Amino acid sequence: MEFAIKNARIFFHKEIRSYDLLIKDGRIGEIGRDLKADSTMDARGLLILPGGIDSHVHFRDMGEVHKEDWFTGSSAAAAGGVTTVIEHPNTVPPTTTVASLKKKLEVAKRSVVDYGINAGVTGGYENLTRLWKDGVTAFGEIFMDDLEDGDIFEALKIVGDIGATACIHAEDREAVLEDSTRPKICEIRAIETVLKMRKSLGVKLHVCHLSTKRGLELLKGKNVTKEVTPHHLFLSEDDFKKAGPFAKMNPPLRNESDKAFLWQGIRDGTIDILASDHAPHTIEEKSVDILDAPSGVPGVETMIPLMLSSVKKDQISLERLVTLASHNPARIFGLTRKGAIEIGKDADLIFVNMKAEKKIKSDKLHSKSCWTPFEGRNAIFPDKVLLRGGVVFEDGVEQGKAGYGNFLSGAGPCEGIEPQS
Repeated sequence: MEFAIKNARIFFHKEIRSYDLLIKDGRIGEIGRDLKADSTMDARGLLILPGGIDSHVHFRDMGEVHKEDWFTGSSAAAAGGVTTVIEHPNTVPPTTTVASLKKKLEVAKRSVVDYGINAGVTGGYENLTRLWKDGVTAFGEIFMDDLEDGDIFEALKIVGDIGATACIHAEDREAVLEDSTRPKICEIRAIETVLKMRKSLGVKLHVCHLSTKRGLELLKGKNVTKEVTPHHLFLSEDDFKKAGPFAKMNPPLRNESDKAFLWQGIRDGTIDILASDHAPHTIEEKSVDILDAPSGVPGVETMIPLMLSSVKKDQISLERLVTLASHNPARIFGLTRKGAIEIGKDADLIFVNMKAEKKIKSDKLHSKSCWTPFEGRNAIFPDKVLLRGGVVFEDGVEQGKAGYGNFLSGAGPCEGIEPQS
């Protein structure tokens, strides 16, 4: 299949340029002016960005299909401009063995978008080696609050020995046991611990959902990649007080000072990745006493739209957003055909009208959870989304077919984990 995208304004080589795109066999075949093809797609008035990569989602399914499944979760991703996801292992059953990986791959075949799968770290060297050879993207998130330090060290050693990346959920076990509200010290102690362990290990570390100023300060200059979520950028303790269980997640929301420091980190390149930690629960499950409510919020569909609205407000540059949401995830997790508008890359493209800002409404979203912590906030949703040249979302209507997404088997980490800032 070959067609040309005409009248496009594309984000190319760190700036917006007016070019045509020739799409051939699902990839970008040529970038230039007045390109010829048998058919065309008009992008007049729209900005074209590379498809987003959300490296931290929980699409549930299997034993928790009432919360989300791969079709609804991936449809939400496509509607928000995310064309590739990496799913984490804490499902029912958890992705910790070859058998459980096989089971997850069976249900993931319904995905609308391309996907990688992370595996858990229990089971010893032979098990992790086999999972790595079978194509998992990375290991974790490794929940430090669920494991003893000795177990964490052994897991990191194995992951390092096989050349994989360890994704860390940085909350200290003892600190959480001391205070179930998970104050800042939980994250700080965990980061201090894992940095000490790393001194004698060769493992590549990626810290998930960073939430505190001190945590980010500890990680500066350590050659450890790190991510931040929209809920830690847009929400704070004040929202928790108002929304209660619906704003409960781990790590929890922090104060305005921490939030401001995270914003500075995404602007100056200290933070490498934007990821949603999409963790849906039903309204009924959340509508209970806060101590009994499950932790987590949906976010894969609203992540890029919220950030595009921030670009419009000059809170962050378009270049930084593309780096955080596309370029860096592709580099860090070895997705070599993703993350940029370049010849030879997959034609994963977001068509955006930067003037079309609107309020987020839960009844317009596609996750099975049917609610959002960002209700009423301004966002810019894509007009159209392409995955490998095929339309998976257009004009507010999901177009992707179940099973269109590909498993990105054997992605592995790329050479070097230091992303471009």
